[in-house]
Amino acid sequence: MAPFLLAVLGTVGWAQESNGNADDLVEMQQDPAQWIMPAKNYASTRYSELDQINAENVDELELAWTFSVGVDRGQEAAPIVVGDTMYVVGPHPNNLFALDTTDGTLKWTYSPPTAPAAIGVACCDVVNRGAAYADGKVFFNTLDNHTVAVDAETGKEVWHTKLGEITKGETMTMAPLVVKDVVLVGNSGGELGVRGWITALDIDTGKVAWRAYHTGPDEDVLIGEGFDPYYDWMEGEDLGVVTWPPGRWQTGGGTTWGWISYDPELDLIYYGSGNPGPWNANQRPGDNLWTTTIFARDPDTGLAAWAYQTSPHDLWDHDGVNELILLDAEIDGEMRRLAIRPGRTGYMYVLDRTNGQVLSAEEYDRVTAYLGVNLETGRIIPNPEKEPLPGRVVEDICPAPPGAKDWQPSAWSPRTELLYVPHQHLCATMKMSEVGYIAGTPFLGATVDMYAANGDDYRGEYMAWDPIEQEKVWAIQENFPVWSGTLATAGDIAVYGTMDRWLKIVDARSGDLLYKFRAPSGIIGQPTTYMGSDGRQYIAILSGVGGWAGAVAVAELDPQVRNGALGFVGAMQDLPAYTKGGSTLLVFALPEDVAGPAAVEVE
Repeated sequence: MAPFLLAVLGTVGWAQESNGNADDLVEMQQDPAQWIMPAKNYASTRYSELDQINAENVDELELAWTFSVGVDRGQEAAPIVVGDTMYVVGPHPNNLFALDTTDGTLKWTYSPPTAPAAIGVACCDVVNRGAAYADGKVFFNTLDNHTVAVDAETGKEVWHTKLGEITKGETMTMAPLVVKDVVLVGNSGGELGVRGWITALDIDTGKVAWRAYHTGPDEDVLIGEGFDPYYDWMEGEDLGVVTWPPGRWQTGGGTTWGWISYDPELDLIYYGSGNPGPWNANQRPGDNLWTTTIFARDPDTGLAAWAYQTSPHDLWDHDGVNELILLDAEIDGEMRRLAIRPGRTGYMYVLDRTNGQVLSAEEYDRVTAYLGVNLETGRIIPNPEKEPLPGRVVEDICPAPPGAKDWQPSAWSPRTELLYVPHQHLCATMKMSEVGYIAGTPFLGATVDMYAANGDDYRGEYMAWDPIEQEKVWAIQENFPVWSGTLATAGDIAVYGTMDRWLKIVDARSGDLLYKFRAPSGIIGQPTTYMGSDGRQYIAILSGVGGWAGAVAVAELDPQVRNGALGFVGAMQDLPAYTKGGSTLLVFALPEDVAGPAAVEVE
């Protein structure tokens, strides 16, 4: 692979025709003072051009202010910033807070009437991954399947739309993405046999513009004549039905609760669908399309342009909701439009985002479940020694469910040309058993026990990956899975949090630790950065352990029952000794005498 040269979407200019609200959002996301969506930009780079806080002075960082969202559960949301206001969503009951960016003064709170029953349905904690801004409104999802639009200035509800049923096991935890005149959202609940979908809502009214399912006939999946997958094994009629046993697609999973990226020039959105249900793959022979699939779709119609299934007949909950970072790069002397995905399978996928071709897929953590990815066919190669036959106990499955990396998003720096990836380092033992479907209840058929890969003394890693050489440049081993998101800046720093309560800031080039702060609870949130109206750069992150990996510390689970939390308790039995639940937003800045003059102004 020849050197990457260049363009990072969302941080360089776009040559495009007028595209309504999309033009406004492209311009706003290029403003380093603001952070209007969890991924910072449509390319999902989570990179800021701010450099007031940098590798030379970050050791002088101080806690500027704090705020409690009032619920001591998993805090996974990204604080977003528009002008002089920060917006933060808490876990269920999903209150939305508007705060002054310089001192945390509460401007208003919006409290949706969320149903308490949703708590008992949520698979993996009652988390929320944040809000998005567009057109004077803030949009977010509630656990009980509503998408809400709130006036960004006043906190008054503009509209709310119900999209799913908790009685069927559906919940919603993802952060929306606004593209042109639609708000894009998806559902959760694949472990309960929920049928997955992505839905577009009208930005002004909340009415459903289109919905694409990830199992079922082509008309439901929104596959039409223009669908053109790169690999021929994904061509054919109604593959979302015929690659399943009769009727199984109706409870087949494929939910979308992760990340969506957008290329305004190609006018395509990119995202992935989740794992098939049940986990016991013996009950669903076939490729199980269109689960564990990366889609490219037209945001206006929802019609699929292409698709690529990363894990046909998924055996290990290696689904496809992880982020896709959009870059343009030179490969073998040719400029290519790329989508980079740190996959749950343990492979770092580099795809051509114009057609779905896999250009490379190199291993970035221990992999025993597969023997590689065939670049000619695009198919992953299962390891026959790990086949989970009925009644068989399969050991040393690497990566463990839910993969080498879960939802926690990576960051890309165009300065260092490195990808910063927080991930887990776990393997598992699994045994499959027959399971029946009952709406709103777990639909797994698997008993799982997780543990550190290779018998190592670490269970997580924060690494810098070089897409040129397809290798790790450096890595930091952490005691627990690195379940937080990350952030990279023009100050050549990278930011992440640990489950044992540390906020860490490292040199983006070397990985050397430059600053750490002991938080009140473990960190699984997403760091963001912005410029306050006082001319100081701030870094914000939520502290509050939880999520699937942290459930043993907050959900009153017995740490001796190793297969609790779908097997994560086995790997996290000692977490309660390090942390309990929390609800604190932490905001940092340099002292005024160190910060110096503002590099940018905030309107």
